[in-house]
Amino acid sequence: MTPIRLSGPGLAIALALASPLLIAAPALANSPLLESVKNNPQRAKALCSELKALNAQGLSYTSPQAVAQIASRQGLSNTDAEILSTYVVGLYCPDVR
Repeated sequence: MTPIRLSGPGLAIALALASPLLIAAPALANSPLLESVKNNPQRAKALCSELKALNAQGLSYTSPQAVAQIASRQGLSNTDAEILSTYVVGLYCPDVR
């Protein structure tokens, strides 16, 4: 496999697209929000149950209604609820939609 070499505009575009992810990754890596379910699988399983119940009501876990409901139940902002739900689905309940 030949490595891709970027220069000029290609490099600038690649860096512009990747930089927000590179900045956010270290902050999320040690996030107390994510650690709270990583260190407490029971909390993650409970959240999976909530998300499955939302699916049963015809709501995607990413829908504004589902995010608001999770935020309210968990005492989080909508943004944190969306991040937490995505993390939990990815690790604990990939069958949730």
